Amino acid sequence: MRMETNFGKILENLMQEQGYNQLQLAALLGVRQSQVSNWINGKSLPGYYSIRMISVKMNVSSDFILELVKNK
Repeated sequence: MRMETNFGKILENLMQEQGYNQLQLAALLGVRQSQVSNWINGKSLPGYYSIRMISVKMNVSSDFILELVKNK
């Protein structure tokens, strides 16, 4: 059973707020730009390490990224 997620939209909004494009975010996280693109377009979801890095580098809680809370 696959859960619906808004991860891509959340990530895209965070990127816009913080002024990152896909290539810049990929470099910041140490992943390929295609991975960031796939996350945003809902083709794949990041693993634990990537979620942790997004949280740390973008200064938001992992609970927010995972839609467990509404506040960053």
